[in-house]
Amino acid sequence: MASTSSDTCAPGSSGMDKTKSRLDRFKNLELKMNEARKMNHSEVVEEDRRKKLPANFEQKRKFVEWEEKEEAKRKEAQAKGEDYDRVKLLEITSEDADKWERKKKKKNPDPGFSDFESATHRQYQRNTKNMKPDMQEVARQKEKLGDAFYASKDTMGLTQHKDSKEAVDRMVDDLEKQIAKRAKYSRRRTHDEDADIDYINERNNKFNKKLERFYGTYTADIKQNLERGTAV
Repeated sequence: MASTSSDTCAPGSSGMDKTKSRLDRFKNLELKMNEARKMNHSEVVEEDRRKKLPANFEQKRKFVEWEEKEEAKRKEAQAKGEDYDRVKLLEITSEDADKWERKKKKKNPDPGFSDFESATHRQYQRNTKNMKPDMQEVARQKEKLGDAFYASKDTMGLTQHKDSKEAVDRMVDDLEKQIAKRAKYSRRRTHDEDADIDYINERNNKFNKKLERFYGTYTADIKQNLERGTAV
């Protein structure tokens, strides 16, 4: 009995379909691998970019975004003829106000001494904050001196400008206040002549006092026995 043409081609077409299916799966797998490789590379590049950014970059970015939103709200309120500061205060709840007030009271404006650079910077900020320049006098000096009011590479000293008596008095008062404040922290401690000398220099004396504060109560008997010569 003769077979039809469709029956003779069936086995071969089935094998081709399987091969094509495997190739399609292989191509899909290769595409997924390439996509994963690109994503990994982009993540590595992004992580490297974040590492090169300053430590406070994210905080600065959020602060800039907050400023932009605030400025947009302020312009919107001005367009409506409203006082933005007043509108903003109306949106603050009593709980938030109490929380900010407690935080403000708790915050210490003077963190104390950490290093000489920060201390000098805080002193500079404090001095410039207390300065109140006379802008009318500055305007008069500008009009009087012209271009000579601004220092240049040829400027020799401050011969063109003379400080007023009030400005000199303010500087003297400020210096006297600084000297009086500094004197409180530079008192020379009196030396106790009756105290036992158990040190070889000032540094060793400070170290012994520190040991006494921490371990004095535990070593008092041992120290007395050593002094009496009765220690075992």
